[in-house]
Amino acid sequence: MGVTRVPVSPEMLRWACERAGFDVAHLAKRLPQFPAWVRRERQPTLKQLEKLAKLTHTPFGYLFLPEPPDERLPVPDYRTVAGTTTGGTPSPDLLDTLYAMQRRQEWLREALAENDVAPLTFVASARLADEPEVVGREMRRTLGLDEGWAVSVATWQVAVGELRRAIEQLGVMVLINGVVGNNTSRRLSVEEFRGFALTDSHAPLIFVNGADAKSAQMFTLAHELAHIWLGSEGVSGFDNLLPRGTEVEDWCNRAAAEFLAPAQEVRARWAQVRRQRRPFEALARAFKVSPVVAARRALDLQLVERNTFFDFYERYVNRERKESGAEPGGGGDFYNNQNTRIGELFATQVLRAAMEGRIGFKEAYDLTGLRGGTFQKYARRLGVNLP
Repeated sequence: MGVTRVPVSPEMLRWACERAGFDVAHLAKRLPQFPAWVRRERQPTLKQLEKLAKLTHTPFGYLFLPEPPDERLPVPDYRTVAGTTTGGTPSPDLLDTLYAMQRRQEWLREALAENDVAPLTFVASARLADEPEVVGREMRRTLGLDEGWAVSVATWQVAVGELRRAIEQLGVMVLINGVVGNNTSRRLSVEEFRGFALTDSHAPLIFVNGADAKSAQMFTLAHELAHIWLGSEGVSGFDNLLPRGTEVEDWCNRAAAEFLAPAQEVRARWAQVRRQRRPFEALARAFKVSPVVAARRALDLQLVERNTFFDFYERYVNRERKESGAEPGGGGDFYNNQNTRIGELFATQVLRAAMEGRIGFKEAYDLTGLRGGTFQKYARRLGVNLP
């Protein structure tokens, strides 16, 4: 009895290859028959087609469509330069991450609704007509961040952790991850996106691309928090605070800048560092933001001339291109990483639901991406002893 082969359109094969960022030669190393399928010289078996779907992170059923689907982001796209969307076709990594976060948000929203939890009043409490700097200061007050809090924190990594925890205490899910789930072979691209916000009155969510530098993650966290305050969800890919985004992005940038580096504090600190050899870097260390954010803040507050900012910007960006400034998305203690990859707020809710029998363990595994003993051990790390 011969092997059953499956007719698949060469157009769909090429589409699956291209959407994953591969070329035919690359896939041929893993699937030697792939070029012959594209040329219609052979047809794949069902098992080979399943392998192709897995390699290209393509939903299996898509391969049988008559023509490639028009894959679009399920949320607004704010990744712009000079007012023109530059994101292009979203990668499977970004789409899979977005869909996973939407599933988590939907689950938490329903879980909170069942317990009659009140909506969060700060979500969508701001309008574009509001002064973003005023909203930035309100965000800071709501989080309970004291004046100069970042100056007293030793490192960017500690600062990001403190800010993440403060935001989660408000009821906002915060996830920082540089890979898709726990798959270290699927690293998220900083060039594609920096982060995104999913707004909801009960279960708002912020996702930060953890493949980015810690100093950049600080700004992304604050920027996406401004999206939550504005009630405007979407994907962000702002280019180092250059003044050329959409109205929403510019508003969120300004709110985030005041949130992280309040004008009054920046002016006072600038008087201390302005004569140093690298004043923008000194300002950046104090407020735990990137040097470009610090420089742009100085420009906006008229502490430096425009040509000073743009000269520094060009030098800094050129230096970053030569040196890899981003920190790896993986590494470190696996279970500590889960606090940022899953989010303590969300993980605790899922673990309690499993412990109380409101959901089965299979659903809990699917929601967290953890399985068996790994799931149990992580639960113990969070102080939840499962039966």
